[in-house]
Amino acid sequence: MKGGDPTEAEAFLAAHPQIRQFEAFLTDPSGVQRGKILRREELVAAYRHGRPLPCSILSLDITGADVEETGLVWDQGDSDRDCRPVPGTLTMAPWLDTPSAQFVLTSFEKDGTPTEADPRHAVARVDAALRAAGYFPVVAIELEFYLIDREAMLAGRPRPPAGKSGFRQSQLQAYLVQDLEDFSPFLDEVYRGAEAMGLPARTLIAEYAPGQFEIVLGHRTDALRAADDAILFKRLVKGVAERRGYVATFMAKPYATWSGSGMHVHASLADSAGNNLFAGEGEANPLLKFAIGGLLATMGESMAMFAPNANSYRRFRRNSYAPVGPAWAIDNRSVPVRVTAGPPASRHLEQRVAGADANPYVALATVLAAMLEGIEKSIDPGAPIVGNGYEQIAPSLPSSWPDALAAARASDFLPRRLGERFTEIYLAIKRAECERFFAEIPDLDYALYLRLA
Repeated sequence: MKGGDPTEAEAFLAAHPQIRQFEAFLTDPSGVQRGKILRREELVAAYRHGRPLPCSILSLDITGADVEETGLVWDQGDSDRDCRPVPGTLTMAPWLDTPSAQFVLTSFEKDGTPTEADPRHAVARVDAALRAAGYFPVVAIELEFYLIDREAMLAGRPRPPAGKSGFRQSQLQAYLVQDLEDFSPFLDEVYRGAEAMGLPARTLIAEYAPGQFEIVLGHRTDALRAADDAILFKRLVKGVAERRGYVATFMAKPYATWSGSGMHVHASLADSAGNNLFAGEGEANPLLKFAIGGLLATMGESMAMFAPNANSYRRFRRNSYAPVGPAWAIDNRSVPVRVTAGPPASRHLEQRVAGADANPYVALATVLAAMLEGIEKSIDPGAPIVGNGYEQIAPSLPSSWPDALAAARASDFLPRRLGERFTEIYLAIKRAECERFFAEIPDLDYALYLRLA
């Protein structure tokens, strides 16, 4: 079983003699990175032959517990799968004290076919279908996140951290430049790390709550690489935050009274020469409209992919910059699908449904699949919203985790586009996790009902 290109590993070792260890990991269906640490002398062999990891690593829920319903635990004796390095992802891990680097793995069966439970292969499957139809995705992912005070987090009561001035912001203060200055040591280190890792970190903004930030990642003509960027970026942000004494969270809704954190997927389609097929002025061109139609038609059944946890559904509220029902508009953030402003040649759509807690591979695969669905079926999205979408859109998306999972289980679109076995495994994991979550009795239940019920 071949791994990656060993010359990539050899060149990296020659260029970075100080590196002592390598974190080799894949991303499980819940979006968690799991893998091994290799010593320097093991790297070339890993690229030449791959590295084995147990198949149950792709059966785990968010807590790391096996989900036997996936059929990936005892049914297969927890046998190994061959995991190969992803070309181009061998890069520094600059936040670690030990001189370290890292690379992304993706899983294959013994016969060389892709492991169906690996979410990275779901992106590859949809990307291949688009390319076969003559459409080449151009993708960027932007992620919102919160910095949390470490001591408050350890006490179970999150609050914003103090910046370098010692001031702790308690007001909303959206887009405040002073907040960017106050946290500049952390933010500067993130940008330095992104440069060292080859990540296209671009625009930075203080978002709509204290301690909330967004850094935009540049567009990629390789959809898989765009998703890899998002994974590596989240690791960078969390690692630098720990180093600076903070906690960084991509949880969808860490505070009840402040805005949630989203993952916005920017996408267009190009032809084989790189020309933007969504380009144009005014209202969206026909191909772009069909892509939007697919996003709207499949949005309800796809919510479990965009909002994978119980907390995810706290984010979807009116006037919250998160959607409540399918709709689209031009340069309007009150709807879930926005056609961006800007030069006609750069015209693209922004899907604003997914939370920052979503698995980037799963969310991106679902967005691209919906675009292809709309194009192949010529789905009309209807007229664009003008004005406040929250006053015009009837709430119709699943509003709870169980409802979203039920809608996904009834879907024909998800297994057909993402892969029947992948969808089955993903939903088995989330269904088991949902049942475990609601089996727990939270403190609020006792506060409300123990004495008075």
